[in-house]
Order: sequence, then structure tokens, then C-alpha cells
Amino acid sequence: MPEILEVELYRAFAEKALGRRIAKAWVVDSRYGRGGTTPGRLRAALVGHLFTAARRRGKLLLLDMGGDLTVGLRFGMTGGLVVDGSEALDRLRYGPGVFHDKWVRVRITFEDGGQLLLHDPRRFGSIEIAPDEDRLGPDALTVSARDLRVALATAPGRAAATVAPLKARLMDQERLAGVGNLLADEILWRADLAPGRRTPLDEEEFRRLYKELQATLRQLGRRGGSHMGDLMAERHDGARCPRDGTELVREVVGGRTTYWCPLHQH
Repeated sequence: MPEILEVELYRAFAEKALGRRIAKAWVVDSRYGRGGTTPGRLRAALVGHLFTAARRRGKLLLLDMGGDLTVGLRFGMTGGLVVDGSEALDRLRYGPGVFHDKWVRVRITFEDGGQLLLHDPRRFGSIEIAPDEDRLGPDALTVSARDLRVALATAPGRAAATVAPLKARLMDQERLAGVGNLLADEILWRADLAPGRRTPLDEEEFRRLYKELQATLRQLGRRGGSHMGDLMAERHDGARCPRDGTELVREVVGGRTTYWCPLHQH
């Protein structure tokens, strides 16, 4: 499940594709293109040009081509990056663990014969010419405490009954870019905060959340990805909290399957 940590690995891996002139550009169909990115538009924009920089904002991989032209790649739940036959990650937590050519949705071929592929079994990813980066919130790896406060704030005039759960706010990419389902559960579990909570955080709770956001991203980045959290092994029915042994609650929060401890998360 590519979240911010996996896409940061993809960004570093994509540097192997820089400075190589593009001979062909293919996307499986117009539905996989976002923002009007059709197969024809993709070919016209990319062929004859080269990627000059690989960037990332949240879970969006950005490949610059000089001037104002940028291509954005989103990886959904099972998307992987392949360059010259090598995969950036050998396995995703919820991916099939195998490579099939039929699951290649984007294929960019360089004049030297090498290729950059987006391999996506479940088709939840996309490619987009000139994505609107400003629609994304601050990047979770570098977000300041001030900007996180803004990301969690209730919109002016919104009724209390319509306030989104805390987990949903953390996962709202327009508020905070990069946190997905696994990271949200891990961060909230470590910060002692219930994912379905709708009331504002007090100062101590906010400081705890910000601290655990930073610490979790650093630690799981060193371990190898979003799936390496302490809670990860207990994401199944009947599992118990690794901290206090309480049976975990499994429910849907923010549209995603969520595991949390009713004893220490409030």
C-alpha cells in the first residue's frame, strides 16, 4: 500500500530515469489518465523530451521535464514503480507479490531501450500531465506544527455534527499530504488518540500527535515502509493491543478499515 514512505522510495528510484530522451509513451486507456490525460496527449507531451528532476509531494510522484511541464504518478493501493526491469519495492503489503505485464498501466520507453513502468494490478493509480500540486496540503514528512494545526482545524461555519473523524482529517490529502490508512492507525495508536474522535484536541493531545507523526515517519522509514509499524501484525480479527493486551476494535473510519485500542485511545 504505497503511502508517503513508499513513494519517497519511488522518488529516489525514479532518478534512474532522469536525463534519458523518451522515445515512446503509453498509457493503458484514457480512464487511467487524470485531468484529461489521454494516450495521445501523453505521447505528444513526452516523446522527444526527457525527465530533469524527480520530486514528491505526499503520495504524488512528480517527474519534471523542464519549463512548466510535469508528469504526476499516483500509485493507489497496489501501484509499483519499475525502471529498466527492476522494481523499486519487491513487495507491497496488499499487492500480489508478482509482476505481470498485463498489470502495466503506464509504459515510458527511452531511446536507449530502457523503460519506466507503473505496475498497478487494481488500477487505483493514475498518470496526469501538469497535476495541480496546490490542491495538496503540506507534506507530512516536513509539516510544521502550525500547519498541522491548520490541517486539523474545522472549516469556519461548519456544524459540530458534520466534523470529520480525526483519522479522516489526517488522511485528507488536501489537508495533509502523504498519510494513508496504515500510517494513520499507527500514529493514532502511538499518540493514544481514538481514530473516530470528532472533538478538538487540547494542547497536550496536539503536541503528542505532532510528536508521534514525526517519530513514526522517521522510524518506519528506517524500518522499510508503512507496513512496518508496531500495530501492523495485529491488524486482524480478534487481535490484541501490543501495548496493553486489550482486544482491538475493528471498524470503518473515514471509509477505511481501522484498528484501534479502546483502553488507551481516547
